[in-house]
Amino acid sequence: MINVGIVGLGRIADLHFPGYEKNKDARIYAVCDIDEATALSRQQELGAEKHYTNYHDLLNDKNVDAVEILLPHKFHEESVIAAAKAGKHIAIQKPMSISLESAQRMINAAKEHNVILKVTDNYCFYPPFLFAKKLIEEGEIGEPINIRISFVSGTGGWKIPANSWEWRVKENAEGRGFQTFDHGHHLWATAWFFFGEVERVLSWIDNTDGFLDCPSVMMWKYKNSSKYGTCEFVHASELIIPSKYYANDEWLQITGSKGVIFINRCTGLIHQGPAVSMFNNNGWHYYDDIKSDWGEGFIGAAHNFIAAIKGEEKPMLSAEQGMEILKFNLALSKSSRERREVYLDEMTKSNPETFTKKTIRKELKEKYPSKSIFSSLFGDNTSKYAPQAKDLTYKMVEGFNADAVKDWKSIIGLHLTGDGNTKEIKMGFFIENGNIRIEEGSIPKEAVMTIKASCGIWAAILLKKKKLEMAFIQGKIKIEGKAEEGLKLRSAFGI
Repeated sequence: MINVGIVGLGRIADLHFPGYEKNKDARIYAVCDIDEATALSRQQELGAEKHYTNYHDLLNDKNVDAVEILLPHKFHEESVIAAAKAGKHIAIQKPMSISLESAQRMINAAKEHNVILKVTDNYCFYPPFLFAKKLIEEGEIGEPINIRISFVSGTGGWKIPANSWEWRVKENAEGRGFQTFDHGHHLWATAWFFFGEVERVLSWIDNTDGFLDCPSVMMWKYKNSSKYGTCEFVHASELIIPSKYYANDEWLQITGSKGVIFINRCTGLIHQGPAVSMFNNNGWHYYDDIKSDWGEGFIGAAHNFIAAIKGEEKPMLSAEQGMEILKFNLALSKSSRERREVYLDEMTKSNPETFTKKTIRKELKEKYPSKSIFSSLFGDNTSKYAPQAKDLTYKMVEGFNADAVKDWKSIIGLHLTGDGNTKEIKMGFFIENGNIRIEEGSIPKEAVMTIKASCGIWAAILLKKKKLEMAFIQGKIKIEGKAEEGLKLRSAFGI
């Protein structure tokens, strides 16, 4: 049985307790709060063995194996380092800290003392998010392209003690926005959870009455891809938000190459009906049997913490992942302050503006190697792919999906013109009874449709470096004969 100590017993602690109730591997052994009445009350409520008013005393308790730290952000570093020195495994409430330098010191301390350091973000364990990610991984919406997150706050929700607001007000006054930095971490963790690491960001952070940091709009681009994300924060001061928790709600739209997933609610209950719905080529799908209580994510996060201590799972967010989300978070703030695009990698550079200027110049040179505006927009540098044209064509045929084109009988010609050192290629595809064979050397006289392109253009299309439609519009690929056969061709091979 792993004995856990909870440090900080404010409003958010209510959501962390259930993860240890009836947990066969862990229990809440001790609680700590600077207010003794609160600490004693929580001890009695939870059936904990000990209560403390100083977390150092809790850390000195040899029976404590691990701690959940739920203190204000600015106290994260000192409490985590103290816990690491005491040999306790640590789950720290998001955001990890208030600076990247601070976060790195926390990581170093955990490594030095060989303890687990996990950043708790319940959104990575919210059941509708887990289900949506599974749909994406199973290919239900094709290749993911875009994620859009909407956030709205108002009035209502649960009662929050004044002292729970006080420290957040101070954080906000120091430039760490109540919405975009504190709660925003959830949304940046969500963006990372679905699509991975972010390359650069652009944001506009306004304020309401000089205090609340919204309306705000954020945009970001993911690393090594053409995937993008957006998020809008809005505060509707006269709107009562239906919520068991904080007076806000979020919903997501994830678009892929062949479908869209909608996650219809998170913290609140504005959207009724199924928590997740999806539209793809098979129509609408509604998933109404998924748990969608916001608190479920905290339970999942606690279970992950205990499983990580036991060596059964990797912690999520790991300390390194938590630092990456913090970098994302701070970059958004910097972008709004400096009114420019910010690369996440510049956040750890001694001369960030020089780094960013060099990066932009390099990217533009790679993307637009020609000085001609016309060739930049309409030219192609596809000859480098030409040597792969034949092999890629055979691989395309290996992926032939007979079920997508039942009863299809056709003969298709493929004429690839020479490109650089790659010689001309002529082929015929003979399709009948769910089978396909290739003949090389000539275009069949009986071909009902013939595709003509350069070897480089064709290879680029098969590598998904170029869209078939754009190549056609630009006149880079030509179709002779029954063009309607091309629709079946796309279904059969996914090009």
